Amino acid sequence: MSYCKQEGKDRIIFVTKEDHEAPSNAELIEEDPNDPYEDHGLILPNGDINWNCPCLGGMASGPCGEQFKDAFSCFHYSKEELKGSDCVENFRSMQECMQKYPELYPQEDDDSAPSGGADNAPIASTSTDSPPTSSPDSTPATTKNPAAS
Repeated sequence: MSYCKQEGKDRIIFVTKEDHEAPSNAELIEEDPNDPYEDHGLILPNGDINWNCPCLGGMASGPCGEQFKDAFSCFHYSKEELKGSDCVENFRSMQECMQKYPELYPQEDDDSAPSGGADNAPIASTSTDSPPTSSPDSTPATTKNPAAS
């Protein structure tokens, strides 16, 4: 005999082997092709932001949701040549809000990440890094050890 059990927000359904052997009588609802939030990702077909996208990880609905929406919208709709350069105040406001809730928005302190400074810049190879080669027209620049003769 199958039964249900509620644990907090979760509903657990136990079924028997016999329940699984019987064909399903569930009726599937046809998807609405005009549903603006269904399978469109972050940006909707009309160019608007899909605030329900799971890719946002709940940022749009947390305690700093309004600040996040303001900053993200500003960036998305920015027409500046350096996209988002007109949104610094919006992002600053969002950051200040997030700092008030460190348990919800922990800062990542990763010391192993490159800082992008000159100390982390790759060193260019020069021709002096390779051993000298001689051409058939040149004599090798070697000196004889007089003691070895």
